[in-house]
Amino acid sequence: MNAVLSVAKFTKRLIIPHKNLSGTNNFLRIPSRDIMKYLGQEEAINIDQELFQEYRFSVDQLMELAGLSCALAMSKCYPLKEGNSSLLVCCGPGNNGGDGLVCARHLKHFGYLPVIFYPKPTPKPLYENLTIQCKTLDIPFLDHMPDFQEINSMYMLVVDALFGFSFRPPARPQFAEILNTLHKVSTPLCSIDIPSGWDVESGPPESGLQPDMLISLTAPKKCALYFKGKHHYLGGRFVPPQLASKYELHLPKYPANELCLKLSS
Repeated sequence: MNAVLSVAKFTKRLIIPHKNLSGTNNFLRIPSRDIMKYLGQEEAINIDQELFQEYRFSVDQLMELAGLSCALAMSKCYPLKEGNSSLLVCCGPGNNGGDGLVCARHLKHFGYLPVIFYPKPTPKPLYENLTIQCKTLDIPFLDHMPDFQEINSMYMLVVDALFGFSFRPPARPQFAEILNTLHKVSTPLCSIDIPSGWDVESGPPESGLQPDMLISLTAPKKCALYFKGKHHYLGGRFVPPQLASKYELHLPKYPANELCLKLSS
């Protein structure tokens, strides 16, 4: 059995009715008990802390692995095209934004032409270093968010690296405006770990982003159950087996030397 088929079998889910925001019945896919776990916000935070404290990973080490796996997943789903290889990477002020900066750097090495919008840079050495690394590769940084029509005409893909699993709605006004623009674009949108603006556990707000691609890091979060896009990948191949066992993650095995793994299509 090939890798994609085996993962599809592994991630089979139970389907139960639920009510959406309008009150009508839809169907929500729920993982069965013995397969891959979808994390709540507190569990995701605890796992991160254990990776730092117990397993002695550094923030920049995990960020590098996560960003690289995201760039690889995107290159699989959105291969380079003649005439348009430009991507807009929207980065927030936290670790999710750092993942986006790393991802942009690797995409540049892969032959893409990333452009970064980083409206609130974090004044810490790690983020300053990531920014310098991108600038020394001649990756442009925008001083304003393009409007949705400009995005549609200029970019083959938009990367959403604004908020991660520590986000709690609502977004601050500056970022709410950015999310409103991203909601209008027709260019494919790829969200890193969490679609920005979503509640980590209960999913999208009314008129929330509906990304074409979601790359879950470490393990999927509960909001990923509401994802309806084309491509769902798992990235961040760094979880120690003991940690996975403790939290009963039941992660699928990455094939061979792959750093990202397709979960659904």
